[in-house]
This record gives sequence, structure tokens and C-alpha cells, in this order.
Amino acid sequence: MEVIDKVVINIKKKDNCEDLPLPAYMSSGSAGMDLYADVDGETTLEPGRIKLVSAGIYISLPEGYEAQIRPRSGLAIKHGIGIVNSPGTIDADYRGLINIIMINFGTSSYTIKRGARIAQMVIKKITQAEFKVVNELGKTQRNAGGFGHTGV
Repeated sequence: MEVIDKVVINIKKKDNCEDLPLPAYMSSGSAGMDLYADVDGETTLEPGRIKLVSAGIYISLPEGYEAQIRPRSGLAIKHGIGIVNSPGTIDADYRGLINIIMINFGTSSYTIKRGARIAQMVIKKITQAEFKVVNELGKTQRNAGGFGHTGV
């Protein structure tokens, strides 16, 4: 895959997280970097429960970028593990610890072990909108057609 754009991101590991890998792309075509669980040994995520799990890192994104935190599809299909606020957004001005708000949609307990891959982080350019108040909006074929407007 040809990389069109690269950005340098400063990263700091949390104390006692030297053993955890840095976020990494697992293949040349990957859009997301895997994030790793910073837990003491292991922790259990019970069915229907939500747990905040540290990724053990802090980042400094350049102005004009965001990091999106997304679930890992393998965890979702095999164990029903997701992220509550998916995708989560890390803004360029945030300097705190990156935590993942994980949820177990499955029917069995799931054990998260230290260093397990728990989420993906995708770096995106952002555009900030400026709103202009108008009296009328332009017409389209769909116009105000809402949920189910095109039929079954």
C-alpha cells in the first residue's frame, strides 16, 4: 500500500508499561494500529459489563489531527467484546492517559491479559465546520426523507 501522508506523533509510556509494545500496524495495508492492555496480570470483563482499560500510553497529536479508537473485529466476532463510545475520539489538545471503554456484549466472561491487543487507533485529519444560518436549504431528490424512506 502506498502511504500518501505520514505524521509524527510524540508518545510517552505510562510508568511500569515499558513491557508493552508501542501501537503498531499489523500489516502494510492496516489503517489502524493495535493498542495493548495495561492491566495488572489480567482482569475479567463479565457479560453486560463495562470496564475502563488503560492502554498505557499518552500521545501528543499535531493540530489538525484526531485519533479514533475502534474495536478489534476479532474480539467482536469471537467474544462479543466492543467499545462503548465507538469510535472514541482523542483530540489534538488531550494529553491524558489513553483508556478504552470496553464492553462485553457476549454471554461468557472474557479475560483481558496484560499486553493483549484490545483496540485499534486510527489517525485522521480533521476539518472544523463553521455554520452559516440561512432561511432555506437547497432541495435534493431525497429532501427530508428519513428512516426507511426508500422502502424495504
